[in-house]
Amino acid sequence: MLINKPIPGSVHGSTAMNTILMNALESVDPNQCVRSALTLKGRSLIIKDQVVDLQEINRVFVIGVGKAVLPMAWAVSDALGDHINEGALIAKHTDAGIQSKLNSQLKVFIGSHPIPSEDSVKATGRMLEMLKRTTPEDLVIGLISGGGSSLMTYPVEEIGLAGLQRTTSLLLKCGATIEEMNTIRKHLDLVKGGGLLKYIYPAKSFHLILSDVLGDPLSMIASGPTVADPTTFQNCLDIIHKFIIDDQMDNKVMKYLQKGAEGSIEETIKEGNAIITHHKNFIIGSLSIAAEAACAQAESLGFATKLLTTSLRGEARVVGAELASRLVELVQNKHSSEKPLCLIAGGETTVTVTGKGKGGRNQELALAAAQVLDGIDNCALVSFATDGEDGPTDAAGSFVTGKTIQAGLDLGIENQKYLIENNAYEFLEKTDALIRTGPTGTNVNDLVLLFAF
Repeated sequence: MLINKPIPGSVHGSTAMNTILMNALESVDPNQCVRSALTLKGRSLIIKDQVVDLQEINRVFVIGVGKAVLPMAWAVSDALGDHINEGALIAKHTDAGIQSKLNSQLKVFIGSHPIPSEDSVKATGRMLEMLKRTTPEDLVIGLISGGGSSLMTYPVEEIGLAGLQRTTSLLLKCGATIEEMNTIRKHLDLVKGGGLLKYIYPAKSFHLILSDVLGDPLSMIASGPTVADPTTFQNCLDIIHKFIIDDQMDNKVMKYLQKGAEGSIEETIKEGNAIITHHKNFIIGSLSIAAEAACAQAESLGFATKLLTTSLRGEARVVGAELASRLVELVQNKHSSEKPLCLIAGGETTVTVTGKGKGGRNQELALAAAQVLDGIDNCALVSFATDGEDGPTDAAGSFVTGKTIQAGLDLGIENQKYLIENNAYEFLEKTDALIRTGPTGTNVNDLVLLFAF
């Protein structure tokens, strides 16, 4: 059970919330998403609307990266069996149960997230060594999911891993969006921004993608390793200037980006590059699918349901307060005879880190919401990372009600201090408001559920 606390002032327990969340997760189960997108009929491999005659293929390679890569690879193993000649997967966690089901030719490597490590570089190097052996008669099947930007890392020689690590850390703390972060990462890494295609070529390839970026832009998911990149070196400098972190950036990184903006360094892969014609990309799972599944489940449970947005953005604490204000208004205007309400929002907020506490964007959103909900009965808010990992913590998110702040006061702790210090985790842990699931195996952004009973 994800949520095991009663809802103050409500006859409804936590069962409905759990059911709604679980249905949303099941709708974007990476294993099932791949099984629906890839099948083998005789010697014909069907990938979405594409048909490949395996009799015309010399070897089949499988590559994959991301938090959901292992269950995705399991589905490919079941579909293709001995047709797989070789493969390399880069995951965040091991999973003995799933790995025992993989084709023996698939090698699993572990990278690091959200900051890349030497393990990420070594794993990527092993994958690239394999891809260098491909020929025009070979087929590469790619599996891509969120987290790939850090897990699959091959920094340009001029900046090295240390420069990339410092840059990633600065971008995480300053409140940059995933699009802004990935714009810069694409220009500091050899496999991002279409760079992976250079290693796959001359083989043809098909890539099945689980999206964790709002709007599902292929060029941003895992930093777009298999698609053309519309961003530029100048865009990178503009982002750094926007957040006023020029002086904090690694000198080697700044010099490299400036040389790129001046035209001294080749840009990332762009539209019109002939290499792109050998490859196709397919979105097989996304936040919108999960949000719609949550809505359908809520309606089946008797809730009056509304999908607010799947493009939730902004500073987490600001968004949390705004959503909570809307929920308070609904509770105050709701007649007791009306159906309970469930509003659903999805997206990815950001946190500008100024304190030294612990937490994630979902926890910060929930704590800010709890302040607005304080003293209001018959309501609850859930903010949940679909991958089960909210920031660098063991929590997936948080469940708050009108009693959460009072629970802290009863323990002698004041919520505002924890919010200022970006320390939502500690407050929510002490008030028993954290949701812990462990890695869910999928990753399609965050879901926020608002309930008025």
